[in-house]
Amino acid sequence: MTTQKRLGLSIIIPVYNSQKTLEELVKRLGTVLPGIASNYEVLLVNDGSIDESWQKVQELAEAYSFIRGINLMRNYGQHNALLCGIRSAENEIIVTMDDDLQHPPEEIPILLAKLQEGHDVVYGFPRKLPHSFWRNIFSRITKKTLAFVMGIKTVREISAFRAFRTNLREAFKDYQSPGVIIDVLLSWGTTRFTSVKVNEVPREYGSSNYNFFKLASQGLLILTGFSTIPLKLASWMGFIFTIFGFAVFLFVLISYLHQGSIPGFPFLASIISIFSGTQLFALGIFGEYLGRMFDRSMDRPTYVIGSTTPKCQQDE
Repeated sequence: MTTQKRLGLSIIIPVYNSQKTLEELVKRLGTVLPGIASNYEVLLVNDGSIDESWQKVQELAEAYSFIRGINLMRNYGQHNALLCGIRSAENEIIVTMDDDLQHPPEEIPILLAKLQEGHDVVYGFPRKLPHSFWRNIFSRITKKTLAFVMGIKTVREISAFRAFRTNLREAFKDYQSPGVIIDVLLSWGTTRFTSVKVNEVPREYGSSNYNFFKLASQGLLILTGFSTIPLKLASWMGFIFTIFGFAVFLFVLISYLHQGSIPGFPFLASIISIFSGTQLFALGIFGEYLGRMFDRSMDRPTYVIGSTTPKCQQDE
């Protein structure tokens, strides 16, 4: 632990409708951080909350010297809020965590100890997944997809509870797009990823903002926003069905030469349906990529800061 005390830590927490948990979270961080870091700060990035979260952030910033608050102009998404915090961090190590107390602050030293083994990014993966069975299944599929897109063999378990070296942000300092996946951006700067088991507890207040549709949307963003895998899939499907179509043509030709007739309407209709479905699927993939290009061509901001707490203003 003595080496960890020399570290400077920036804890980044995206805040969304979490006024009931923020105070306890900050108190627990205030107990843990002095024992593991000489310099530390906690950045609470309010991502367009519709409750009193920003007012709570302002109160906490007045009560605790290590709290800095950033208020985004609207809801941009968890990863966008994280990117805002990452760019505002002042210390050499960043830890990201959720605002719902599912990531216990007491587990942060486990991430830091693993980071000191020579890794650049460490994920804290729960020993037991706290969500429902189906939510856990969809979440694992999304994370496995993300790990596959990142193309790093050491990435096995991905979590929002992560520690990494701040200098990695240099790899994506000029990134500007409304579609943000922090884990992919981190992979632009390093391949030294790993994970460690940590305790994670069920949330006491509210419910998760990630449902099936949001997880599916995030998976689609991962594939079409940061990978060409779907395009390669469409190309291979086109090649395979071209061979299939040629085989069908030979089958029809041979049937005609031997029997003097060709298969009837049901056979023809089924073939047309297969090829039509394949073409529509490929067009859908192209449409997703065109949509991503359209979003980026509009030069929409990744996030816009509406206001900050006085401490942030002083730092600026």
